[in-house]
Amino acid sequence: MTRSSPVPHTEEAAAGRLITLLNRAATGQDGQVWSDLWTELYHNGSLEVSHPLLLPALVDMAEGDDARTAAAALHLAGALLVQADQRHETRTLREQHAAEVARLLVAADRWRQATADRNDYCYLLEAVLDLEGDLHWAEDLIWGIVSGEYELECPDPDCCAAVWVAIGERGFFSTSDDHALSDDGETLPLHPADPVVLDGLGRRLHELALADGHEDVAHALTCAFGEATCPQCEKRFSVVGQVVARSS
Repeated sequence: MTRSSPVPHTEEAAAGRLITLLNRAATGQDGQVWSDLWTELYHNGSLEVSHPLLLPALVDMAEGDDARTAAAALHLAGALLVQADQRHETRTLREQHAAEVARLLVAADRWRQATADRNDYCYLLEAVLDLEGDLHWAEDLIWGIVSGEYELECPDPDCCAAVWVAIGERGFFSTSDDHALSDDGETLPLHPADPVVLDGLGRRLHELALADGHEDVAHALTCAFGEATCPQCEKRFSVVGQVVARSS
């Protein structure tokens, strides 16, 4: 009988660290553990998705009773699946774990409807999109809603100016990169999409946010799916169109 090769010590150590972090995360009492977990999984510019205990552990946390732990688990699970989709060696992970993905989606929808915290809610929307796997730019779309701004580029090939689009506490406007952090720089009002004529993803997310009681998120989404004006060439462009272009 051929004996299998021993697992390298470094792999054993990594597996041990991951299990320890997952156990810490499951307690819901460790505020630092999610940052540590992301750091542990992040290697060479992408998340490590291959450990067999990872998705099942996140499913258990997502189906638990602690809202913050569930939101963090769903956010990480969605990111892991998106990373897996983009790598040849792991692109079948979503199919292999179809049962876990289905359970994660059910949990995400349950917590989405019950979450009052604005940012947690936005990350749950991102998790739903990531778990569904229909688009790869959900992170960039939702990050602008959470942070209150998008850093974009004018799509006109004769301009290509940097454009900041603010959709939060500072207001709802576009401005040039030079004036992005200034209170007296030139700003141009945004042109939010009319909710009545929104379609596709924009309509779906807007309706979810309204139904879930997050009117401010719904309004921010109309801006994300609306138009901004370039301060340099004064041409209007689709905000989400440039989010997609930047993510390509």
